[in-house]
Amino acid sequence: MSFKKRKSLNTITIIGFFIFTGSVLISCIASQAFDPPRATPTLPPPFILATPTPIPPTEVIPQCGGPEKMLFLLVGSDARGNNYASGLADAIRVLRVDFLEPGVMVLAFPRDLYIEIPEISDHYGITHGKLNQAYLYGNDIFKYYDGPGQGLGLLATTLEKNFGIHIDHSAAVNLQTFVKVVDALGGIDINLPAEIDGRVPRSRDPALYFPAGQQHLDGNRAMLLARLRPNGDLIRNQTQDLLLQALAVKLFNPSTLLQLPDLIATFNGSVQTDLGQAEITQLLCLASLLDPQKIQVVNFPAELFALKRVNDPILGYTSVLDVDFNILRDYTQEFVNGNWPQTE
Repeated sequence: MSFKKRKSLNTITIIGFFIFTGSVLISCIASQAFDPPRATPTLPPPFILATPTPIPPTEVIPQCGGPEKMLFLLVGSDARGNNYASGLADAIRVLRVDFLEPGVMVLAFPRDLYIEIPEISDHYGITHGKLNQAYLYGNDIFKYYDGPGQGLGLLATTLEKNFGIHIDHSAAVNLQTFVKVVDALGGIDINLPAEIDGRVPRSRDPALYFPAGQQHLDGNRAMLLARLRPNGDLIRNQTQDLLLQALAVKLFNPSTLLQLPDLIATFNGSVQTDLGQAEITQLLCLASLLDPQKIQVVNFPAELFALKRVNDPILGYTSVLDVDFNILRDYTQEFVNGNWPQTE
């Protein structure tokens, strides 16, 4: 796989793809749409002796010429420049796209998980780090990873090593691209359930304070809110989900069609991905077949995590999320299979 900016791709197709992935991330963001328990079938009474003729199963053909399923890694990079040479994975989502029965399941991986990062120990003996560091170490500013895919490739390899999940395709969007998208749409409207105050003590910087309630955000304000985490990484994930929901409201507004030229200019040459036009076309085709009830957003239960500190060779004495990785692997395997355990 070659993870480079594919400037030859049709920019309208690129825009359509990100409208699709953005909508997938937020379409049912607040819901946990689990299937209700099914009733146990009633056995036939013993006096019924006839054996029904077995009906051969009908072969299900994947839709849109796609595979049976696609596991797609989507990264929001905190790179400030208009490139992907540096930057941590500020937001990490994996999409399970089902081409047999069109549907999508989305799972967020917390960036502060302290995990094994494979294939880079030749560089200062690094074997572990935060999950978001894997993306940084693979890109051009470090180049610690010799495999395919740069930062996206190393992050995908790290997810597979720690959770047994094989990523088929990946894409990353940097801060500048996110800001441009929001501004091209005329800003977004968000309703925060509680205030978010990212200011240090005695600071009165209004840029880092977001009151509870309804508010309109331009691209820069939306970017700042997406990055703040005064209440921890898990709460920030919820805030990012709200921002994506607000973004989708704008993307699916009919007036967005009038802004298509601005969106084309926004995305042109600014996406890091290994997707070819064939895969993007398959995803766009599937989007037209999706029932909103077939989009499910799931999260690892928050009670699984606790804060602790570790001595990292690069970050020093740093705060990370502590968790039983065997439990996370079990959850991840259910996700790969298209299932998700019911939780209270």
